[in-house]
Amino acid sequence: MLPQWLQVLLTEKFFNACIIHEEAKKNEKNIYCLDCCTSICPHCLSPHHSHRLLQIRRYVYHDVIRLDDAAKLMDCAFVQSYITNSAKVVFINQRPQTRQFRGSGNICSTCDRSLQDPYLFCSLSCKINYFLRTHGGLSQLIFDCKFLSLPEPGLDDGEMTPDSVLEAAGSTRTSSDSDGHDGDWCRTLACTATTEIVRKKRSSLKVCRSICSPVSEVSANLINRRKKTPQRAPLY
Repeated sequence: MLPQWLQVLLTEKFFNACIIHEEAKKNEKNIYCLDCCTSICPHCLSPHHSHRLLQIRRYVYHDVIRLDDAAKLMDCAFVQSYITNSAKVVFINQRPQTRQFRGSGNICSTCDRSLQDPYLFCSLSCKINYFLRTHGGLSQLIFDCKFLSLPEPGLDDGEMTPDSVLEAAGSTRTSSDSDGHDGDWCRTLACTATTEIVRKKRSSLKVCRSICSPVSEVSANLINRRKKTPQRAPLY
């Protein structure tokens, strides 16, 4: 039911050290060759220079690919995307959930993960499984891609991003159909948040000073009053 390159892509383990180049630096297998249906490291590129190559990235400890690359291979409509390293990415496989979603919000049609509107799938595999279940095949989903190349060196190092980045992106604005100003919008949001934090710290400091000062004066007045008040003789 699945093309061989797609079946291997959904099951392949990436970012393991390359056995052939185990002594070399940056030897993680983060490249997928669609023609050979195997994962390779950057040092293995020479025999595959004329093949269709897909850059695999890591986002929140899970494998992702750029949305632009994924769109050349299959219909990615309604698959939720995220932003990392100034590029939109989509998850290859669904991620395990620690707890079941409860609520009336939008959820993935396959794994019930919480999504933003108007997305229907959290990963490529979820959309593939949905089409296999409802349409009985992928003829309407998979494209015949003849050429797929890697990005220029230095444009993307594929580094992992922390979980907090994913949650922030997912709770604000990560639509794949945005107007192209996501980077500026995120930077503006970050600057605004930083400014608000500084303001809050300053205001908290002012409040603390205004509160602490009267308290110290009251304490001093009480001490002075106690000194001035004559001691009463004890009653027997």
